Amino acid sequence: MSQTQSPARTPAPKAPAASRRGLMISAGLAVVVLAAMAFDTTVVHIGSEADVRQQAFNPDAFGEQEFPRIQAAVEAKAVDALTLAPAVMADKAAAAKQYGTAASTGAIMSVKLTGVVGEGKSGIYTLAVDGVPPEIRVRVQTGPAINGTDLRDAPGDIEFGHFKNQIEYQDAGSGINRAMKKAILDGLDTAALSGKTVDVVGAFRLINPKNWMITPVRIDVK
Repeated sequence: MSQTQSPARTPAPKAPAASRRGLMISAGLAVVVLAAMAFDTTVVHIGSEADVRQQAFNPDAFGEQEFPRIQAAVEAKAVDALTLAPAVMADKAAAAKQYGTAASTGAIMSVKLTGVVGEGKSGIYTLAVDGVPPEIRVRVQTGPAINGTDLRDAPGDIEFGHFKNQIEYQDAGSGINRAMKKAILDGLDTAALSGKTVDVVGAFRLINPKNWMITPVRIDVK
């Protein structure tokens, strides 16, 4: 009987010493990189201050923060209606340049006046202001909805480039309007305004010199 012998196994060649050293160095570098990444990583806990900063743009928080500054700016720049009215009627562009804040659509005019409240519709009231030409229709909006971006644009330093997109820019204006309403209008009995004399400080967009739609930053009922 013949016997078959299995071929002898050839031992696997050992990696050169240089290659082994390279592998060890690479492994060591990987450990160092991972350690550095772990050291540089900040853990953000849900609900923490860091988490709030990373959340999406909050227009109401923005409005609450910005409205006091905007209110002060409008009050500081407000021109008496008896001065502003003849100026806009004589030369709209010159009046805008002298008294207004440049904006993409019509300059924003800050104004102060004393007037008698007339009829209201959907929270918008006419104002009869002695000394203002009768062809100028003066109105003030009191809500519940406050429209426009006049307050956002009044200081002249809240720009589109400060926001991620047009939606955020528009929402910023709405947030400011809501903050104004909360601070100025929520305590006002708008149902009983007609016939009352009021002091108003606010802003309007100068498009038609004969049509002032004022967004207030202050209303005092006498």
